[in-house]
Amino acid sequence: METRVWHYDGRSGERRMPVLVPSADERRFTLQGDGADPGPYAFADLEPHGTSHHERAFGLKGRPGWRITFLEFPPSEIAVQLPKPARYGAWIDRFGLWRSAGVLAILAVLVVAFTLKLPPLLARLVPQSVEQRMGRLIVGNLGTYACASPQGDAALKALGARLRQDGDVTIRVVHAPMINAVAFPGGQVVLFDGLIQNAKSPDEVAGVLAHELGHVAHRDGMEALIRQYGLQLLLGGFDGNVSGYGNALLNARYSRKAEAGADGYAIGRLQAANISPLPTAALFARLAEQDAQPGNAAVMMTYLSSHPLSTAREQAFRASAKPGAAYKPALSPEQWQALRAMCGDSPATAP
Repeated sequence: METRVWHYDGRSGERRMPVLVPSADERRFTLQGDGADPGPYAFADLEPHGTSHHERAFGLKGRPGWRITFLEFPPSEIAVQLPKPARYGAWIDRFGLWRSAGVLAILAVLVVAFTLKLPPLLARLVPQSVEQRMGRLIVGNLGTYACASPQGDAALKALGARLRQDGDVTIRVVHAPMINAVAFPGGQVVLFDGLIQNAKSPDEVAGVLAHELGHVAHRDGMEALIRQYGLQLLLGGFDGNVSGYGNALLNARYSRKAEAGADGYAIGRLQAANISPLPTAALFARLAEQDAQPGNAAVMMTYLSSHPLSTAREQAFRASAKPGAAYKPALSPEQWQALRAMCGDSPATAP
């Protein structure tokens, strides 16, 4: 029976699904297939991610961003070789259970307050030049998957202009089947081709793009990274874990407050551009319906995990529509076709 794992190599943002094959002595393993670096790797060099034996994600010593995640509980011959999460608790016996519990309760309150209040403040203190450099490095890992064509680039530029795209914001399309869009730090916005192909009209894409521009304006991406990595992100440098930060943002779950703020920003941009918000509301409803259908998890989980949908969000866009308004499509039919065709059948090669 094959043991497949999700794998990030720490150098690119691509997720692979190779087969993990133990060596004859069961002390090492290789990753075979799907373009993964085969290794070999030592089980002893794995580092568990998480504090429970039920969690099945592991990093590799000396390889920031490298990770494997078992899709199901591994076979016994592999499970016995995997490192167990470290256990802490000897000090509890020394200080007493109830006293320790009281101290932990106080610390928990302080940590929650610290976690909620500090990241937004730190995000706004990060110099724009630092954030922009980080964004360029993260998006650079997607370079070989970036799509480009003269007509498609012109259509994307026209869409950004309709939404009053700021001069320091860069929008690009990436050849990937996921129905997703991401606002990376430094004004780097990525639309996945799967989203464009799933959209019924350019107005749906305009609503999603305007939402991501809201995350850029509010620096939500930077805040999400600080919330996850803390001061290590600012004091330890970020060049060595660029792919890890990119993956973190792809899987980050924005708070309801952040989503509501980005939605409000998007509604304002759509109104200013005279683009109907109703297609965006219809897109939200359709994505939620598609997510419930078997077989759609692989392409749907990224958007829905990072942008949780709700009836309130859909209703907010519907309620913002002005009765009798003469809305204008976000793109002409020719521009819309060019945008949908710019990825072609294979990723464009970055210059």
